[in-house]
Amino acid sequence: MLWLVKNREQALPALLEALDAVSETLVECQICGNVDTSDPCGICADPRRDPKSLCVVEDVADVWALDRARLFQGRYHVLGGKLSALDGIGPDDLNIASLMERAANGEVEEVVLAMNATLEGQTTAHYLAERLDEHKLRITQLAHGLPVGGELDYLDEGTLAQALRARRPVG
Repeated sequence: MLWLVKNREQALPALLEALDAVSETLVECQICGNVDTSDPCGICADPRRDPKSLCVVEDVADVWALDRARLFQGRYHVLGGKLSALDGIGPDDLNIASLMERAANGEVEEVVLAMNATLEGQTTAHYLAERLDEHKLRITQLAHGLPVGGELDYLDEGTLAQALRARRPVG
């Protein structure tokens, strides 16, 4: 960043030109809502992806984070936010209608609700679980609780409470 400030006369015009080129080539995938240079996006167009598993996320950044881990081999659906009464964001403001269409098409068998562990994220997950229930799908949610390497004395009460509620037998 400091280099950019020091060399702004030469670097900024090239950077602005590159950003302009990127903004002209990026499109939103009409299937999932991801951002890519093609529509459908690379994930939706990938025949190696399992069309029976659909992971629902709040934002494009969540797709990128999950996909970077290479642990989920299904497809994604971006809501474009989360339900929030305080911010005036209701179901009609999110990409929920197309999610219901995808759930009803008969191809999807499992929907993974990968909402953030916030009040709004969990409210959104609960709302979606109720709406998706009519399609007789397997509905799962990401686990919450202790992070790997987490030390109890550094964790907040909400994380500890969730970890205690989600405890399971050993062995």
